[in-house]
Amino acid sequence: MFSGQMGYFILIGAIGLISSLVSGKLKSKFAFYSKVHLRNGMTGAEIARKMLADNGIRDVEVISVKGQLTDHYNPTNKTVNLSEVVYGHANAAAAAVAAHEVGHAVQHATAYSYLTMRSKLVPVVQVTSKMSQWVIMGGLVLMASQAMGAAGQYVAIAGLVMMGFATLFSFVTLPVEYDASNRALAWLKAKNMVTSEEYKGSEDALKWAARTYLVAAIGALASLLYWAMQILGRRD
Repeated sequence: MFSGQMGYFILIGAIGLISSLVSGKLKSKFAFYSKVHLRNGMTGAEIARKMLADNGIRDVEVISVKGQLTDHYNPTNKTVNLSEVVYGHANAAAAAVAAHEVGHAVQHATAYSYLTMRSKLVPVVQVTSKMSQWVIMGGLVLMASQAMGAAGQYVAIAGLVMMGFATLFSFVTLPVEYDASNRALAWLKAKNMVTSEEYKGSEDALKWAARTYLVAAIGALASLLYWAMQILGRRD
């Protein structure tokens, strides 16, 4: 058991390190491509509004929010939320991020299946993700006692199912993010919104952004598998 726990902590530590490296790389890429100014002079907000219009979307508002890398699309109130460094600046990084977030708005407008699935999972994950590990640990404690062993196993498995929803959410997020980037890049290229150099910068920035979601999904799966082994491996 000790060696198994050590293996888990080594794995999680490695994933945490990789996540930190990828996040750092994303920030450096964003900073670098923020210096590649767009020839057309369009800001992130202008890019977003034009892409919305080109896709026939009239009921989505583009607004500015505080922070860095806080950009997101909110399907509830139909808003494309762009950080200040994206909203008001005209560079390859801003163009990429703005078009990517509009990509989510296009997914919403066209009822993209994975986005619909992720939206349905959100309220479930908001509850289960906070409780799952505590439920699992409580179940394992009960499993250690002779009187409550069987009941403890059911409790632990319930926690495992809760954690499974978070893992599923992480993997459903992958096609949502990759598809939004593909839509963004296809539009930027088709409408000649960026030069060849600017396009390469936008593509590279979105590639590193996608990798942060990939690492998160792998980490979620690793945690799920570890706890599954802890629970199922203790059955008599």
